[in-house]
Amino acid sequence: MIVVTGASGQLGQLVIQALLRQVPASQIVAAVRQPAKATDLAALGVQVRQADYTQPATLDAAFQGAEKVLLISSSEVGQRTVQHHNVIDAAQRAGVQLLAYTSLLRADSSPLGLAAEHQATEAYLKSVGLPHVLLRNGWYTENYLASVPPALQHGAFIGSAGEGRIASAARVDYAEAAARVLTLPDQAGRIYELAGDTSYTLAEFAAELSRQSGKTIPYINLPEAEYQKALVGAGLPEGLASLLADSDAGAAQGALFDEGRQLSALLGRPTASLASLVEAALA
Repeated sequence: MIVVTGASGQLGQLVIQALLRQVPASQIVAAVRQPAKATDLAALGVQVRQADYTQPATLDAAFQGAEKVLLISSSEVGQRTVQHHNVIDAAQRAGVQLLAYTSLLRADSSPLGLAAEHQATEAYLKSVGLPHVLLRNGWYTENYLASVPPALQHGAFIGSAGEGRIASAARVDYAEAAARVLTLPDQAGRIYELAGDTSYTLAEFAAELSRQSGKTIPYINLPEAEYQKALVGAGLPEGLASLLADSDAGAAQGALFDEGRQLSALLGRPTASLASLVEAALA
């Protein structure tokens, strides 16, 4: 039995779909906060169980009979450490044989503000002795593709990453990698640094967008504080704007770059190219 937490989220749904290509639906549990909103997952034939990271009793029920658990990191930045501890404790009580955790690329040395809660979760996993595997995911290309519509509207792509190279990958690639790890033997103790095969600067991203859209979309590099202010002005919450600006500033330092190709090695195929992802976004 494989339990996927956060299964109704964007990554979780893709992991479920990838697992269904490898194991019977009867062996998969989609653990979600609100089962009533997961009818699409239930329609796939998998078990849907309630699992709220803030309510340990729901986690105990969700993990009954589980051999493996995928802990997809919480989206509630600032609350993650406690929430992840709850999941890990419940997995230990359930006798789970392997917990896979979606961490951050080079979490142990990353300058990103996002890294702190991942570091705390990794340290806790190690301290309690639960057999685990770390999926240190790099940046999702979708994080930048979300800015394509406003870039086309305003005629510029803004950021704060300077000349930093970004080895991002599509969310579906990370999901398929997680499913692979959950179905491969002897994964306990492994650490995967996962990123796209090729990298780009945001100027190169803007150039690709220009090429495919037929519009001239320059990249405008802003100081971190100005970029954050622009994101807030575009309607993003202060916390999210701060996180994105900090991540861009980290990218300028190389925090989102990796050339180890561990992701494509796991997949057994190249990761999706930037050109193909921009094409899909424009479509």
